[in-house]
Amino acid sequence: MKRKKIHRLAPATIGVKKIPTISLVPNPHNPRMLFDREPLDTLKASIDKVGILVPLTVYWSKEQGKYIILDGQRRWLCAQELDLKEVPVNQVAEPTLVQNIVTMFQIHRLREDWELMPTALKLEVLMRELSEKNDKKLSELTRLDKAVVVRCKKLLSYPKKYQDLMLHPDPTKRVKADFFIELYAVRNDRMVNKMPWFAKEKFTERMLEKYQTKSGGFKAVTDFRLMKQHITNAVNVKKTSAISRRLEEFTNDDNLSMDHLMIKSADVSSSARKLLINVHRLEADINSIDVEEFYGEEDLWKSLEKLISLIRTKLQAAGRRLDK
Repeated sequence: MKRKKIHRLAPATIGVKKIPTISLVPNPHNPRMLFDREPLDTLKASIDKVGILVPLTVYWSKEQGKYIILDGQRRWLCAQELDLKEVPVNQVAEPTLVQNIVTMFQIHRLREDWELMPTALKLEVLMRELSEKNDKKLSELTRLDKAVVVRCKKLLSYPKKYQDLMLHPDPTKRVKADFFIELYAVRNDRMVNKMPWFAKEKFTERMLEKYQTKSGGFKAVTDFRLMKQHITNAVNVKKTSAISRRLEEFTNDDNLSMDHLMIKSADVSSSARKLLINVHRLEADINSIDVEEFYGEEDLWKSLEKLISLIRTKLQAAGRRLDK
């Protein structure tokens, strides 16, 4: 299949003006779908005092006979609630489907208060339209960090019923994307999927139940990393049957803690502690470097550059977030 060529990634600007509030509608391709009440009320109070200072970015849809919002949906929602008759807008030319989604990503990037699942759904549309799955190319196109693209693709691997839990309009009932991202490493582990008792959806349901009720030894979603480590350690020393039995017991019994998964002969925590000590020492040494004094030590700086690259590689392999 030939990939569609994009000759222009952003629609051309037409100009700034004021238009009736009722002539605007939300963009169906907005990667942000959830607008929680508390931050919306804060913005509303600000607009009530000083008005809308930053124009909304919109385009005219001939098909709908309305202006579609590319940037500023929260401002528009507040304007409606405040009964503002007009809003300032910056109008651009109507984009293609791909331009629309790419523009939305590039305007908004991934703001701190965004939920990740809506972003993943729009990334899925982009992947389908462009027949593109390469993480690096998708990152370059959307300007999302590559690690964010990987996290989005993990969320897209879940059935719709789990995706819907991440899209619940009530933030108190919404399941954070981090839960499913952390679970992914265990749920998709090759050896776990070979365990005779394991059923992916039943396992997911039980982990979700344990997490939501704070039962069965769960303290945080990062506990899945410890679970994954116990599984890997056991498999490495040929204790697959033992870890399979213990994982099944842990899954079914809320009285068991995460320590139940530890097989002493497979435990590498002592090695991790030793490594951590060395990391702290290296951190202190690097922090004490006088840049001017060592400015000409080219070998030192090259080694530090290699170290940064190696650390990033290991962090990515461990599924750690690098977009902070």
